[in-house]
Amino acid sequence: MSDEQPHKLPTAGLPVLLTSVFIIATCGILYELLISSISTYFQGSSILQFSLTIGLFMSFMGVGSYASKYFQDHLLDHFITIEILLGLIGGLSAFILYFGYSLTENYYLLAFLLISTLGTGIGLEIPLVTRIVRSYSSLKDTVAQVLSFDYIGALLASIIFPLVLLPYLGTMRTSFLIGVLNLSVAAFNSHVFKDALQNGRKQFQVSVFLAIVLLGGFFYSFRITSFFEQYVYQDEIILTEQSPYQRIVLTKWNQDYRLYINGNLQFSTVDEYRYHEPLVHIPMALVNKPERILILGGGDGLALREVLKYPSVQHIDLVDLDPAMTQLAASHPIFRQLNTQALSNAKVHVFNEDAFTFVKNASQLYSLILIDLPDPNDTGLGKLYAKEFYHMLQKRLTADGLVITQATSPYFAPDAFWCIAHTMEEVFSHVIPFNSYVPSFGQWGFVMAGNALKYDTVSKDAFFGRINSHLFTKEHKNGYRFLTPQLIPGLFVFDKDTEERPTEINTLETQILVTYYEESLQNWE
Repeated sequence: MSDEQPHKLPTAGLPVLLTSVFIIATCGILYELLISSISTYFQGSSILQFSLTIGLFMSFMGVGSYASKYFQDHLLDHFITIEILLGLIGGLSAFILYFGYSLTENYYLLAFLLISTLGTGIGLEIPLVTRIVRSYSSLKDTVAQVLSFDYIGALLASIIFPLVLLPYLGTMRTSFLIGVLNLSVAAFNSHVFKDALQNGRKQFQVSVFLAIVLLGGFFYSFRITSFFEQYVYQDEIILTEQSPYQRIVLTKWNQDYRLYINGNLQFSTVDEYRYHEPLVHIPMALVNKPERILILGGGDGLALREVLKYPSVQHIDLVDLDPAMTQLAASHPIFRQLNTQALSNAKVHVFNEDAFTFVKNASQLYSLILIDLPDPNDTGLGKLYAKEFYHMLQKRLTADGLVITQATSPYFAPDAFWCIAHTMEEVFSHVIPFNSYVPSFGQWGFVMAGNALKYDTVSKDAFFGRINSHLFTKEHKNGYRFLTPQLIPGLFVFDKDTEERPTEINTLETQILVTYYEESLQNWE
């Protein structure tokens, strides 16, 4: 049999088909971005998730393209049927992935099946449409028209997903919406080409029915997402927000509030002070005149709360990429209570931009730079623990200024922790690692550095005495929930299983820190 349809195609069919190519190309890229983003939320390592998803998609699109040669007749019927299947499965893709992560232990299996099905279907579409359009024009015109609309659709998808769909609709609604677009293509084509189809009326009815079902899911997507997230977080979810950068979830159990970013715990109110007090007060005790402070990350305002306890501080720049996080910290009653309205203080200046860019373009000098960023689970964060970044930070310090960074767990991720310490040693004259036990996280590490920090050239007693003399004055002696004079020396002790080990240096080119961190996660899963 040939590629010809049983009935002559209508003259108006060409623009319909080319518009369909534009829409299905947009949908195809959106499915790739959506699945990659959801996998990153659940599994971390954005580069790995995007690479695997795109690679598998392209491979199965090749399978679909190859399989298209076995479709010899009734091409429009096959094309519309594939669109219906893509609309249904793709529209439910977020639902399927949330189900896989929340209620099963087979997330990657479901993700693989989903990608293979969608990729094969998308791979079938374009060759079939190309052969249908071929009946309207010459081969060279057909290829030029189809590929042009295909590439333009891909461009549109890559723009609207991060700027519009993800921040304003979230993953679940976006999934349902893309499915409706696929089904709309099927319905419209089944109507326009009804005389050339064997089952045009039935295909139209099925397309419309499924589109209505997905629209129902679209309008109830918040409840669906909340249902699955309740299984993930277990505690009562009292706040969720999707920004262009991350998903923010706040839970409550009794009097314990917990903040999660992309599924990763950021703090628990029952013990967050065991993290924030060492992060802030240890270096503050070692800075002669802490007047100008830079905080990178820390958009929840908890580290900022501790810094504002010092009257000598005159100016604080807080740099957090996500405005959604700092707006919540500044306006939501729970956050305002936790951070004592720190972001409303006149001394505080908030910048919602990338920390790397901010430091690169900054001209001010700071007495203390506090780095309260998430763990280096992808290269976007890994660059903020790189040697090149530390060189930039060094230029922004006063002569006796200090840098301190959270440095993940020396127990759960020892290679990552010591990699951060060794990388800072490449830049600063003096580097001091220390650790604190935070029940919600386990043993947690910090690394402090500065060119004037003299831990290795004076006695430890004098060093600890200096810290204690600054921290436990009449002004501050009752202001801590965790720190005591007797505790301070123990923070700088590492047990046998967390002691220093050799590592490579983290650079922008190698990003070895991300590899160390991912390997540590695999060891504990």
